[in-house]
Amino acid sequence: MAKARNILFIMFDQLRWDYLSCYGHPHLHTPNIDRLAARGVRFTRAYIQSPICGSSRMSTYTGRYVQSHGASWNGIPLKVGELTMGDHLRKAGMDCWLVGKTHMRADAEGMARLGLEPDSLIGARVAECGFDVYERDDGMRPEGPDGFYDPDGARAYNEWLADKGYDGDNPWHDFANSGLDADGNVLSGWFLKNAPQAANIAEEDSETPYLTTRGMEFMETHDGPWCCHLSYIKPHWPYIVPEPYASMYGPEHVLPPNRSETERAEAHPVLSAFMHTKIGQTFWRQDVRAAVIPAYMGLIKQADDQIGRLLDWMEQTGRMGDTMIVLTSDHGDFLGDHWMGEKTFFHDASTKVPLIIYDPSEQADATRGTTCDALVESIDLAPTFVEVAGGAVPDHILEGHSLLPILHAQADETPRKFVICEYDYSASPIAETLGVSVRDAAMFMVATKKWKLIHCEGGFRPILFDLENDPDELTDLGDSAAYADVIAQMYDHLFDWARRPSQRTTRSATELVEMRTKSRGKGVILGAYDERDAPPELTVKYRGRKARPWQQIRK
Repeated sequence: MAKARNILFIMFDQLRWDYLSCYGHPHLHTPNIDRLAARGVRFTRAYIQSPICGSSRMSTYTGRYVQSHGASWNGIPLKVGELTMGDHLRKAGMDCWLVGKTHMRADAEGMARLGLEPDSLIGARVAECGFDVYERDDGMRPEGPDGFYDPDGARAYNEWLADKGYDGDNPWHDFANSGLDADGNVLSGWFLKNAPQAANIAEEDSETPYLTTRGMEFMETHDGPWCCHLSYIKPHWPYIVPEPYASMYGPEHVLPPNRSETERAEAHPVLSAFMHTKIGQTFWRQDVRAAVIPAYMGLIKQADDQIGRLLDWMEQTGRMGDTMIVLTSDHGDFLGDHWMGEKTFFHDASTKVPLIIYDPSEQADATRGTTCDALVESIDLAPTFVEVAGGAVPDHILEGHSLLPILHAQADETPRKFVICEYDYSASPIAETLGVSVRDAAMFMVATKKWKLIHCEGGFRPILFDLENDPDELTDLGDSAAYADVIAQMYDHLFDWARRPSQRTTRSATELVEMRTKSRGKGVILGAYDERDAPPELTVKYRGRKARPWQQIRK
């Protein structure tokens, strides 16, 4: 019987759910990702747990909500003691390796306090989000007057480029993420006007093919069972791509922005602050969208071609028969929708992600090529992987639900009634703009299939969208008395979630039930007035005993 022995966990960075042809994009054809969907299940309501790289990924890797794991923004360390996907899988007998990006920041202070040396096996795993590292490439090597954003970003890739003859002190920038004019001047990809330029690099040397090759090299050199996290950097900005992809799309392929003048004029104060950021206002401009979106589409088309290369190789080498393949993204990209750029708010353009799962096992034959509209969260992947590895899911730690019942046609839905997404903007200039404290610079999204409510701390009213009648999320009903009952119901969902025992991680539910009676045989007798008030078998050590008066002992 065919069975998944290994897991290839593919994550793209900043890939919108609706920029794939299998999710309905009219111009961007992605036949290879579609091909994977035709062999697996495509989920249509998959949500992340935070609309920013670091927090979203930490939720995916720990299987826990942001409020549980505490890594609430980019650069906030994942605290020592948080178990990750790698910890759970290794316990079940499956190795867990990284090829690409995690955006994880190690808790250096916590490691020092516990005496964990970074170069020890356990220290390295703690510092790398539980993964054994084949190659970490966070794909970001920008440099400013204060130095590099990430001194280790793209380090191995940069060295590889230098070995291939791409000269200079930062070929990641000068070649992979910039164009070149006729006079040899570098046209930096950081400036959006240069997005239509072709990146000055051979296509096969650019970041996405490079990581595909590294993923294939990992699979060639490692016996299973393993989980390989092949974590791509693109289509995350800088928005620039080499030929032939730079010329594939133009302004005529740019869809109209999903936004309205009324939406902007009547925006909730917090939403308005996000709309009026520098990047938000930049993406108000149609010339910016016309320059950037074709490059973004080219990056996705290149990614799809590389998925085709990968799938062909796996088929040729017999690896499709024993490898589960999961393809998703850490968040989306507004691209001017709702008058915003980037990803840091709660509309579906940011918080809903593609999720496609191919399971080679025969139990999954009944669901091949199907779609599923169950409410799914990124934290569901960790328990799914543990089940694939043959382990028992520690559901007192992992807060998601395994998707195997859906993949194996045993269920149509997950057990949840709603999904949650969180964003802590206390370290963002937006908090200063709004004049809110660090305590109040937090937002929460709770969504069902019909409603989406956004709660903003700091005394602000809620935001409410009717997802059935307003799927584009253009009309905020949060200040309408007519929806008071709906708002109250959605707050009940949020309060129910907030009361979960998320920190009760050292004992399972089964162990807690056992503890209710387990200690009764250990001699603790409470409330017994005499021997007849307790079962005789529990008081056997206290009956029929003899002792001398203490005065005789102390004479």
